[in-house]
This record gives sequence, structure tokens and C-alpha cells, in this order.
Amino acid sequence: MSSKWDKASQELIDLLEMVLSPYNHTKRKMFGSPSYFINNNMFAGVHEDVIFLRLSETAREELLLEDSNTEHFDPLEGRPMREYMVITEEIYRNVNQLEKWISKSIKFVSSMPPKQPKKKKT
Repeated sequence: MSSKWDKASQELIDLLEMVLSPYNHTKRKMFGSPSYFINNNMFAGVHEDVIFLRLSETAREELLLEDSNTEHFDPLEGRPMREYMVITEEIYRNVNQLEKWISKSIKFVSSMPPKQPKKKKT
């Protein structure tokens, strides 16, 4: 991935929004693409042609055991986001599997203290 990112996949945006619709969350742009937050903590998003989720260490290890093709989310090449994993197509094409991992992400992020929003520069 380069610093000039491709537009996010509309198919993945639609899929993620459908699966997230029952949950109370907010949506903002990160990396020029939609990302989803609970208590101002990002838990999911679409970047170019991938879905990424924020997961606990235990869930990340479980995901790697379940799908060895998954990897850390690394939008800036060489600077992976520690708690974020890319969900492979094999997982997101199975809505039950995608819902399982989103549920784990939401549970993890919901356990975090609310993040104070950054003050806008004037």
C-alpha cells in the first residue's frame, strides 16, 4: 500500500454497513475511507480492498490460527497498527464468520474507556 490510497471498495463498505446496522456506532473517515467507532474508539473499517477489525490479543491469536492468510493492518507500509487485523475474503464472504469477528471486535472496543475527541485546530 502506498500513501496515495485507492478508493475503498463500495462492495465491502456496503457489506460492513449491513453487518454493523444492528450496532450502536458512529462512522467517520479514516485513511479516506469509512471507519466505525464506539465511544470514539475505532473498531472496524474498509481500506482500499480490505476490511480491518480491532481485536484483543487473544482474538488476534485465534484469528491467525483460524486463517493463516490474515495479517496485521498496515496502511502505511512498515507501520502496522498493533491491534488491527485484515479480515480475509474467505471470512468476509461468510456472513456468519464476519459477524463472529465483528462481535469480538465490538466486545473488545466496548470494554475500553471512552476516548476523548481531539480538539479541532482553529
